[in-house]
Amino acid sequence: MKLQAIGRIYSPYKTKDEAPSQGKFSSKVATIEIKPAYKKGLQDIANLSHILVLYWQDQSDRSVLTAQPPFADRSFGVFATRSPNRPNPIALCTCELVSIQGNKLTVKGLDALDGSPLLDIKPYAPQLDAVESSDDK
Repeated sequence: MKLQAIGRIYSPYKTKDEAPSQGKFSSKVATIEIKPAYKKGLQDIANLSHILVLYWQDQSDRSVLTAQPPFADRSFGVFATRSPNRPNPIALCTCELVSIQGNKLTVKGLDALDGSPLLDIKPYAPQLDAVESSDDK
């Protein structure tokens, strides 16, 4: 398996402590810069109000298998949390697409650290991505 960055994220968060626990809770903007070789992939993205941004959390601890969420009083298995520390630190964040200029996207609600490698962008589709009722126990 081989992953390669298709761009880079430039955000106001320089350290883990500065980043919000979830991008949804931040109104700060970030810039996603797509490498020139992938610019054609941005065709029609301006028609979207929101996008799913997948990025590599390159400062994460890949040995962690349990984590304590900020709202909990105990630890959980890492796959039952949204901890950035995990065996494969791939992050997923739903962002508002604010503007596009060339190969640069301005987004709101991204929790990535400055300089994070961009892995992929997908359209947010409420009919596919939103869950009306959840069976969480």
